[in-house]
Amino acid sequence: MLGNFTYHNPTKLIFGKDAMEALAAELAAYGPTVQLVYGGGSIKRNGIYDQVVAALAAAGKTVVEDAGVMPNPTVEKLYEGVAIARENHVDLILAVGGGSCIDYAKGLAVSANLPADVDPWQKYWVDFDEPAADLDVIPVGSVLTMVGTGSEMNCGSVITNHEAKMKVGHVFADERVFPRFAVLNPEFTYSLPTYQMVAGIFDIMNHITEQYFSGTDDNTSDYLSEGLMRSLVVASRAAVANPEDYEARSNIMWCATWALNTLVACGKSTDWEVHMLGQAVGAHTDATHGMTLAAVALPYYRLVMPYGVEKFARFATNVWGVSPEGRTTEELAAAGLDAMEAWMREIGCVMSISELGATEDMIEAIADSTLVMQGGYHVLTRDEIIQVLHASL
Repeated sequence: MLGNFTYHNPTKLIFGKDAMEALAAELAAYGPTVQLVYGGGSIKRNGIYDQVVAALAAAGKTVVEDAGVMPNPTVEKLYEGVAIARENHVDLILAVGGGSCIDYAKGLAVSANLPADVDPWQKYWVDFDEPAADLDVIPVGSVLTMVGTGSEMNCGSVITNHEAKMKVGHVFADERVFPRFAVLNPEFTYSLPTYQMVAGIFDIMNHITEQYFSGTDDNTSDYLSEGLMRSLVVASRAAVANPEDYEARSNIMWCATWALNTLVACGKSTDWEVHMLGQAVGAHTDATHGMTLAAVALPYYRLVMPYGVEKFARFATNVWGVSPEGRTTEELAAAGLDAMEAWMREIGCVMSISELGATEDMIEAIADSTLVMQGGYHVLTRDEIIQVLHASL
């Protein structure tokens, strides 16, 4: 392995069918007022809300509700939540939901106690500043109900500004932004619509490939990534066939967490250009995050494949089981992407940005919203960004 790195992850994971039994005890470590963050109310229909509220009551907490977190949390919602946190002097933010809720909670955690004249959007998602050492960062905990982002065990927070046509993820360097604990019960994902489940599955896959398709050394992180991807493919097929297959859903949940808790990034330069393309599409269409990634991934990888052909060939063999016999390295690499495409279609991924609401006349503006990353096999020019977006239509 090349490079130097420090790996530290302070999040405590509580996993399994009985995970909720530990929530009240975890809550006891924090102050009396909890800001309860959740989305559109599905947790009330499926009974998860009642379980969380019972745990909060058992821990003697005062609960301040902050509902209505949207799939792509907006800067306006962030400001609303900051006002709630400030008014109530909250001691813990408890996010119950998927990555959007947890991303939003982390955004609140670093924003609520900023000076009144500091705009959190500008500070954290435009200037990419870190929280000051003396800032009171509010602790975050989570109860996971949708898997994909890995937000339950990382420092990332993605916020959308529709006015600016920007959807920006800030991966904070400050360990105080990590959730302190995460409750992971795979059964909580059963009621998720198939479309959302599949979007989460591809989000997981792309988190891994963003890190895998970088570097040329013999890296342990790549072997770990290949195992995660193989597990995800097997589990995804089982979960699509039977959404209440506990083994499949538990493996998907565990893959999601390890795909983006920085472990498989160790020793890697990492790419993230698919995420930049997908997030730009999302900023203009407000489409589901995982599906924006699915729609742009293959055109991007086919464009950059010649620059990292050996790794793409390894991907074909070690992840998809494509035989190298009778194939050139280039043919093997292309066959691996063909195998990924077949799997994506099989499980129901969106394969074009036009299905998400993007149109030909939006391409230039989407390209203008796309950040260019440096860590992959090839740094895109603006013309190449437009080429990828046209191929994604």
